[in-house]
Amino acid sequence: MTQRIASCICGQLTATVMGEPVRVSVCHCLNCKRRSGSAFAVQARFPADQVAMAGEARTFQLTGDSGGTATFSFCPSCGVTVAYVNGGHPEIEGLVAIPVGTFAEVDFPAPGVEVYRERKCPWVEVTGDVERWE
Repeated sequence: MTQRIASCICGQLTATVMGEPVRVSVCHCLNCKRRSGSAFAVQARFPADQVAMAGEARTFQLTGDSGGTATFSFCPSCGVTVAYVNGGHPEIEGLVAIPVGTFAEVDFPAPGVEVYRERKCPWVEVTGDVERWE
């Protein structure tokens, strides 16, 4: 079984995951853009029982455009979000999202879902066999 370790930039907060992600997605919503500091965000979702967090984390809750509330776990030293859980979305209930960049792997599985396309920057294009949601 594949094991991957995600971490914040200072290395104090980690998430160890077992197995392959059940979903890798690109999101263009405004909150993900702000969270990632980029024009979009990419996250991998794993069953909660396959994710082990270590280190000190602070949490922050935010209600998104869809009405669901997300709880973000971030490092209190460097501020990097290492994991989050979205509430109010049955299709991802019981899954923990890990920002793909925190794995620092060049061969991470490609995204299979792209959401909030109506908010994407016109110069961004996600290629491949991707399920697209406006």
